[in-house]
Amino acid sequence: MKLKPIRAGLAAALLLLMQGCVVAPQEQPEDALKNLLVVAPQPAELRYQLEVAKLNEVLTEETLPADTMAELLYRRGALYDGLGMTALARIDFNHALEYQPRLADAYNYLGIHYTQAAQFDYAFEAYEATLELDPEHPYAYLNRGIAAYYDSRFDLAVDDLRHYFEQSPDDPYRVLWLYLAEVEQDVAQARNNLAQRRIAHGGDEWGWVLSDLMLGAISPVDFIDLHAARDLKDNETLAERMCEAYFYLGKYQQLAGQHKLATVYFRLALTTGVYMFLEHRYAGLELARSMAVVEHNDE
Repeated sequence: MKLKPIRAGLAAALLLLMQGCVVAPQEQPEDALKNLLVVAPQPAELRYQLEVAKLNEVLTEETLPADTMAELLYRRGALYDGLGMTALARIDFNHALEYQPRLADAYNYLGIHYTQAAQFDYAFEAYEATLELDPEHPYAYLNRGIAAYYDSRFDLAVDDLRHYFEQSPDDPYRVLWLYLAEVEQDVAQARNNLAQRRIAHGGDEWGWVLSDLMLGAISPVDFIDLHAARDLKDNETLAERMCEAYFYLGKYQQLAGQHKLATVYFRLALTTGVYMFLEHRYAGLELARSMAVVEHNDE
């Protein structure tokens, strides 16, 4: 197993964690809110809006072939989705399937939308259609695994997310989502698996810092102060970075039983307006879950 170039001190801490010798840093929950970085929402992508306007003109043509109509409707639906206009996106995806019933990508998008709406039976039907039409679809296993996770079908979630992880084990986000599913089955084993994958496949990139947070190798305060807003890539915005940061901080606090604090982070993730990120898509579901626990505890 090749050890990637992660910091020596961190690698040692992770090895100790795997042996049960490391615990998460002890902080008061309110300390984590002292260094909040609130960002402006991501502006609506101008080129998406311009392309929608052009597609609106093209789609008025009545002589377009059915396959062309399907592709154009699908493309406009994807643009609406990226702009956060989910109702219009869903209408276009359904219309695209009327013209071309074998459009796997449209089913995949519908599955995502049904998952966001907690309509899980419809989501699974959409993903089954996706995989029947395209067994090698690059995202269907991820998305079906996430649907299973939110539907508390953790065996299916682990199977699908492990399949997705095995296609590219160097992807830190695949590691994270597999961990989130595994931790619902066995906390200790899931943490051990995450630490092993971090050591085997990880590096110093931002995505792997999220695993360090989940493992307790860095504290939430240090996570924000030292990592969250630093070393942005040229094609990465601060809103995108903080969308991820606040979503996984919410999951960290949620798993620690700090649901009131988790609701703050999930709300912050939603305010970033990064509609195409998984973390933004599912922050609403996470917020509802933590709020339900808070309300139950307050009764």
